Amino acid sequence: MKLDEAAAWPLDPSVTFLNHGSFGACPRAVLAVQQSLRDHLEARPVEFLARELEQRYDVTREVLGEFLGARPQDLVFVPNATYAVNSVLRSFPFDAGDEVLVTDQEYNACRNVLDYVAERAGCQVVVAPLPWPVASPEEILEALLARVTPRTRLLLIDHITSPTAIVLPMERIIPAMQERGVRVLVDGAHAPGHIELDLAALDADYYTGNCHKWINAPKGAAFLCVPERWQPEVRPACISHGANSPREDRSRYLVEFDWTGTMDPTAILAVPAAIQIVDEQVSGGWPGLRARNHAMVCAARRAICERLELEAPAPESMLAAMASVPLPILDPPAPDNWDPLQTALREQYRVEVPVFGWGGRDALPRHRCVRVSAQIYNEAADYERLAEALYSLGASSAPV
Repeated sequence: MKLDEAAAWPLDPSVTFLNHGSFGACPRAVLAVQQSLRDHLEARPVEFLARELEQRYDVTREVLGEFLGARPQDLVFVPNATYAVNSVLRSFPFDAGDEVLVTDQEYNACRNVLDYVAERAGCQVVVAPLPWPVASPEEILEALLARVTPRTRLLLIDHITSPTAIVLPMERIIPAMQERGVRVLVDGAHAPGHIELDLAALDADYYTGNCHKWINAPKGAAFLCVPERWQPEVRPACISHGANSPREDRSRYLVEFDWTGTMDPTAILAVPAAIQIVDEQVSGGWPGLRARNHAMVCAARRAICERLELEAPAPESMLAAMASVPLPILDPPAPDNWDPLQTALREQYRVEVPVFGWGGRDALPRHRCVRVSAQIYNEAADYERLAEALYSLGASSAPV
């Protein structure tokens, strides 16, 4: 069964699902591989977890490393990118008075970690507001460099921003920061499978990404990539048996992260299957899928902007397979509540798509955004349906 067939995915066929970016979606074929692994685990738990797991992880590391352009020995597995950010920030050797740079578009969970760690260490969090709408990658780099000072130790930054869905120019940001003595922690939650990656060439000081989003692996599969120079510093957020392991055949980095307590590792072990299934079942493999999704999301954004008479907030070259469109402010609710427009789209039109008030974490909302994702199970009619629903619900007015 090809992945472009609706039956290949367990998604509810009565819902137009335009939110692959939040939690991903996993094809039935990959879930079947995970279930087979789970059956093996439950048949012989001690054999699987105590004697086989390390070797199984190494095989997964090899496959994922090739896919990401990373050395396998630099990769460790975590349940999600937020766990990896916790691990790096809690391990970082901050001194009182240090500054930590972050953008106003950083994912809320990871920003919370940064605030927590900075407060405990006596550091100052410096926020770089990113332009939105944005005209070019140069504007992003300029906004970041304007906030760097001699006290800046670390930059925490999304590779693809969650609220505005912009691909940031990491190939320029990382060396510019490192030249100034600033380490870079890239929160690449959306990046693996979404865009082509060469982590060795990027050479971030720390890079984390989810596999359950755009690689289409089961939930609970993510990685942290740390080059050898920083591995002795980085400890998992959950300290377990590896902390006092006498082993010398593997790095302490691998030993500690590979066992942080009993868990179901089958989501991680199914990652190679997810990578292979796209290669085999999509025309053009991964490059073909990325090109298709990019073209689809650009067409989707054009359809929405044309129907609502809105201006596109960023060039298509800064998009991958997601796009955000700023809508006129229509009394967005308190931050912890569902936006009523999102609720109306779901309940009245059976369209699942995120809608949120956006002005940056540290500012009042300036925009109300709708963010669409494009995956192989989507088609042009899905976005036309959304555009008509938004129009009918009164989301159209003069451009923002």
